[in-house]
Amino acid sequence: MSNYNIPVLPKTPRLKKKQIQLIANGDLRLSANQKCWPEQAKMEEALKRVVAEMGYELIRGHPYKPDEGHGFIASQKEGMCVFAGLDPDAPLIVAESVWQYSHHILHGLISHRGPILTVANWSGTWPGLVGMLNLNGSMTKAGVKYSTIWSEDFTDEFFRNYLKAWLKEGYVKHKTPHVTRFKNVKVRAPERKLGVALAEQLKRNKAIMGVFDEGCMGMFNAILPDELLNPTGVYKERLSQSALYYETMQVSDDEARQVRRWMEDRGMKFLTGTNEETDLTDNQIHLQCKMYIAAMRIADDFGCHTIGIQYQQGLKDLLPASDLVEGTLNDSNRPPVRSRDGKRILYEGQPLPHFNEVDECAGLDGLMTYRVHKSMGQPVENTLHDLRWGDIDRSGTVKDYVWVFEISGSVPPSHLINGWAGATSERQPPMYFRLGGGTIKGISKPGEIVWSRIYVEDGRLKMDLGRGGVVELPMEETQRRWNSTTPQWPIMHAVTYGVTRDQMMAKHKSNHIQVVYANSADDADKAMLVKACMAEALGMDVNICGTRKDGQGWD
Repeated sequence: MSNYNIPVLPKTPRLKKKQIQLIANGDLRLSANQKCWPEQAKMEEALKRVVAEMGYELIRGHPYKPDEGHGFIASQKEGMCVFAGLDPDAPLIVAESVWQYSHHILHGLISHRGPILTVANWSGTWPGLVGMLNLNGSMTKAGVKYSTIWSEDFTDEFFRNYLKAWLKEGYVKHKTPHVTRFKNVKVRAPERKLGVALAEQLKRNKAIMGVFDEGCMGMFNAILPDELLNPTGVYKERLSQSALYYETMQVSDDEARQVRRWMEDRGMKFLTGTNEETDLTDNQIHLQCKMYIAAMRIADDFGCHTIGIQYQQGLKDLLPASDLVEGTLNDSNRPPVRSRDGKRILYEGQPLPHFNEVDECAGLDGLMTYRVHKSMGQPVENTLHDLRWGDIDRSGTVKDYVWVFEISGSVPPSHLINGWAGATSERQPPMYFRLGGGTIKGISKPGEIVWSRIYVEDGRLKMDLGRGGVVELPMEETQRRWNSTTPQWPIMHAVTYGVTRDQMMAKHKSNHIQVVYANSADDADKAMLVKACMAEALGMDVNICGTRKDGQGWD
């Protein structure tokens, strides 16, 4: 008889019939988890009360950690330990009032057999809804069945009715009447011809996506599998942030000073101080200007058509934030960068499309958007934003629901009121950016936009697109929204035509949303349809969300 050392597994925990497990996933960064914990604790108490009112008991699946000052799952290894102690067949609620790293718990959700419900607070200050959207997109990509809901205070009827149905049925699907399959949309011949031609050009001539270290902040949904990306004609050049750091340190001081001088000559203001821990300093800006030049030179070395820099977590302990670099790269009106020998201006007169947080879905989308708009004579500058939060306009200026689209300082200045002259640079929040660095802060100009998102579902690339507008709000209302979110970052007051708050949350498969301006409502409609045709010709499943500006449908 063989003398095998067969492992003995502990007995699988089993919950009672009306007990519901709860876990809270968190950030990798201790300071973020500690700051957000009091709000998370309030949320969990509110959930516990409403679940009890419905005849169930909420059981926390992991303890509060007094030595760390929070009760979040803070790493993948911790998440694996937590799931080993959960009942794999019992209902599970994932409750979020913080930005969370999806990979901490994705492994357990993939193997969990019981019903799963993600729940987020509705707050700009405590970014649970942003974290939940990322987790939802990651589970969608991984093929995990889940339900999802959100609430401001967990007492509203929309939330309570949904929760009650989930407790009874184990799965509840939101209604999405705002979604139209693109195959049912009639497109004029000129737009269809252009979209198909652009797709064929990309597949034939191909393009390179430069990726400075994949997998930012656990965003599994933001990594495009090569076998899905390559048929579009786009191939990854896997680059290292170590190389970016090295190249940054090779850039001369004179070259860096010229970049800053170019920005200031066009009216950009840097709000500086002398304390490296709390202020934006001249030294931080100087290193960011060097990084801008270094990124351009490496992209040129490898022939990249688009690049993405991870920054968190790879560069955060070496260099100031990359956001000033990223927004500048995304603008066609930007400081010129010469090759190392000084003989060539790199990417002259055009942006080098950059995808924040190496979100490769946004990278592919941004490259497509750039080519569509260039071919149509429309503004080419585009960027992702966080779908950060939304609220009614408390000033009463706009009757529509107004979203806060906001990303960490990396928008192209061309999107802002007064462009470079409307941009200020403030120090990144120390909680997330220990070494500081300046943002590109400003208010997005009023105008017509196309929004979109590429994502992976059922093993296929898919794209959702819609139309919207950017509205101008009084400064007092703008400041209220900034104060409720992150006041150092650029803000876009966005209205999504024909898409309500809850419809967007139900359908959107990411914390990120891609936006680009067009010169008019008619131009934006046409540009959206051209991009939809291009996506379809590249093999994606395409949906049009919402309506035209006048409320008319697309089918």
